Amino acid sequence: MKFLFSKYVWFDGKFVLTNKAKVPVTTHAIHYGTSIFEGIRAYWNSENLHIFRLKEHVKRFRNSGKFYDITLNFSDKQIENAIINLCKKNKIKKSCYIRPFYFVGDYGINLHVTKKAPTHVSIFSFHFGDLFNKKGITATISKWRKFSDMSTPTQAKMGGNYLNSILATQDAKQKGFDEAILLDQHGNVSEAPGENIFLVKNNQVITPPLSSSALDGITRKSIITILKDMNIKIVIRKIRKNELNLADEVFLSGTAAEITPVIKINKRKIGAGKVGNITKLLMTTYSNIVMNKNKKYSKWLTRVY
Repeated sequence: MKFLFSKYVWFDGKFVLTNKAKVPVTTHAIHYGTSIFEGIRAYWNSENLHIFRLKEHVKRFRNSGKFYDITLNFSDKQIENAIINLCKKNKIKKSCYIRPFYFVGDYGINLHVTKKAPTHVSIFSFHFGDLFNKKGITATISKWRKFSDMSTPTQAKMGGNYLNSILATQDAKQKGFDEAILLDQHGNVSEAPGENIFLVKNNQVITPPLSSSALDGITRKSIITILKDMNIKIVIRKIRKNELNLADEVFLSGTAAEITPVIKINKRKIGAGKVGNITKLLMTTYSNIVMNKNKKYSKWLTRVY
């Protein structure tokens, strides 16, 4: 997948040409993965660009760094405004993906990272469509397990943490599948490399708890709210691996993936082997929300223009 990056990035409070935004090879984050990031989507509906759940993303952006005493030297409001103004600066009038991140800078090989360690913040964006085929994807149970809170904080979107996701994705792709599903350290279903997971059984929707090493995903929380509003039963509980094979429907959720149906796991069909009714309903509802066609959820959107 190729990405066409926008002309300007926001770097430490200033707009900089993307090809001029550079850091030294001694940057701590390059060596140790001491970076914090977010993934945010903005949607163009022919009238305006709307950023989905901006405040929630920025709040998590800050909180992720707190786990590691990595300091974000800008207020939440400054980051929110930087994201909005970056879209304006690049004159974006297409749906796009926005990546804010901050990282430990020139700090030598010191492993004792403190709040006083030098940090930098940058934000870039690129045009973005569908991450996966919305008609359904294939998945496999990964040979790699999702790390637990006893190893590293599972709720931190930290660069180094995602090596686990990279390994799981490599494993799935090498075996000919579109995506991986990770189990937690106890063998229960956790999540996909970059998405939360839901299954549907007997018209109720089930998703793993955060105690199964699942990220507290913003799209996940949005889906839970939508399901409750539609009076569809949502259950948060531990899910055994074999329950996936017996599910009527399985779908993934995430900022990049949005709502993506899983129609086969380990080459076995899920349900009828096509997008299920509840998944289809959620996909349509979610699309209407992000395109500002459902005014009930307009509070989740931030207008750019």
